[in-house]
Amino acid sequence: MRKIAILLMLMASLVSCRRVSQWLHEDEVVAQVGKTKLYLSQVREYIPDYVSPEDSVNLAMQYINSWATDLLYLEVASAQLSKQDQDVSRELEDYRHSLLRYRYEQQYINDRLDTTITDDQIRAYYESNQEKFTLERPILKVRFLHILQSSLNRARIQTLMRSSRPDDLAAADSLAAASAIRYYDNSDVWMDAAVLAKDFGVDYNTMLAALKDKTITIERENGELLYAYVYDIMRSGTAPVDFCSAQVRALILSNRKHRLVETLEQDLLQDALGKKKFVIY
Repeated sequence: MRKIAILLMLMASLVSCRRVSQWLHEDEVVAQVGKTKLYLSQVREYIPDYVSPEDSVNLAMQYINSWATDLLYLEVASAQLSKQDQDVSRELEDYRHSLLRYRYEQQYINDRLDTTITDDQIRAYYESNQEKFTLERPILKVRFLHILQSSLNRARIQTLMRSSRPDDLAAADSLAAASAIRYYDNSDVWMDAAVLAKDFGVDYNTMLAALKDKTITIERENGELLYAYVYDIMRSGTAPVDFCSAQVRALILSNRKHRLVETLEQDLLQDALGKKKFVIY
C-alpha cells in the first residue's frame, strides 16, 4: 500500500508539472480563486526568458501559489475583520502623501544638487570628522599572486614581487601574465582585510594568522598557491583619507541633499505664509 501511495503521488506531481508546462505554451486561465482568475500572460511576465523549462515550471508554481495566498488572505481578512478595521483609506492617503513628497524631493534634489566634490573638500571634511572613520578591520597594501605550485616561474615571480625596483615589478607582471591564474599589484591602494581574504578563500582572521615576514602564503590541496607580499598594513586607528575617500564623498553628498530638503521646506512655509495660504492661529 505504501508503494502504491508513493506511486500515486509521483503521478499526480507529473500531471501537475505537465499541466503547468502546457500553460506556458497556451493562452488560457491558469488558476482561479473564487471569481478572480489568473491568466497566462500575467504568469509569463514573472518568468525571465533565459530560464530553463524546468525552472519555468517551478517559478510558475511559486507565482501561482503566492497569487492565490494573497487572495485567500484578503478573503479571510474581509470575513473576519470589522468594517472599522477594514477601512484603510487613511493609511492609503498617508502613503500617497509620503510617496508624492518623496518623488518631488528627489526631483528637486536632482535638479539642484551639485555633485562636484574636490580633493580639498574631501580632505577638509575628513579632518573635521575623523571620529567617523575608525577602522573596523585591518587594511593592507599588497601584491597578490595565485599560481600553481608546480609552475616554473613561481619562485621567480615571488622574488620579483618583493622588490621595490620598477623593472623587477614590470618583470613580475609580465611573468605572471604568462604563468599565473591571477596577479595584481595593489601596493599603492589600501584594501580591506575582508576583501583580500576573499581572494585567499578564507576569513580575514585566518588570512592574517598566516602573515609572516610581510608575506601571506596559503597552499591548497589541489596544488594551487595563494601568495601575497604585504607592502603595508594598518591594524587599527583612524582610516587614511585615501581609503575612505568614497565614504567621505557619499557623506558630503548626503549633507548637501539634506540641506536642499531643509531649504525646500523653509521656502514652502515662507511662501505659504506670505501668500496667506498657511495661517497659524
